[in-house]
Amino acid sequence: MRKQRKSARVALYGMLIALAFVFSWLEAMLPVVVPVPGVKLGLANLVTMVGLYTVGIIGTAGVSLARIILAGFTFGNASSMLYALAGGVVSLAVMALAKKANWFGRIGVSVLGGIFHNIGQLCVAAWVTRTAGVFVYLPALLAAGVITGALIGLLGGLVMERVGESFRRGWG
Repeated sequence: MRKQRKSARVALYGMLIALAFVFSWLEAMLPVVVPVPGVKLGLANLVTMVGLYTVGIIGTAGVSLARIILAGFTFGNASSMLYALAGGVVSLAVMALAKKANWFGRIGVSVLGGIFHNIGQLCVAAWVTRTAGVFVYLPALLAAGVITGALIGLLGGLVMERVGESFRRGWG
């Protein structure tokens, strides 16, 4: 039984990584219609949200790291991986803290993730460019983080309602 359970977890993590990677690919193919650098839908964050509530912080961090590396090598470069990693680490840490403290519901946790993902990326951009001038984009990126975070949180909640219990029963 123990071997089956381990195999099921490996399969689950493989599925989550693949799904996040497909969402990253889809997002890379979508044209960006907003004239602010860094604005994206954050489709792969749907997997992060579902993972945070189903497999926990450690598993979700591993899935996110694998996705960032795979997507970076496939669709980006070292610079894009640095920005994605900064945004991902800050975002996941804030979401995990907010979830654990029970400060917000799922949509609020996701909104915080969207906001802090952009803040993490802006901090790296300021460090790379050695100028605080990049923070001129902060208002637009905060608004984008709220909007996309709310959408991802809403979708994540719907997904978790439908498959979350299956994850906990059959995969945990």
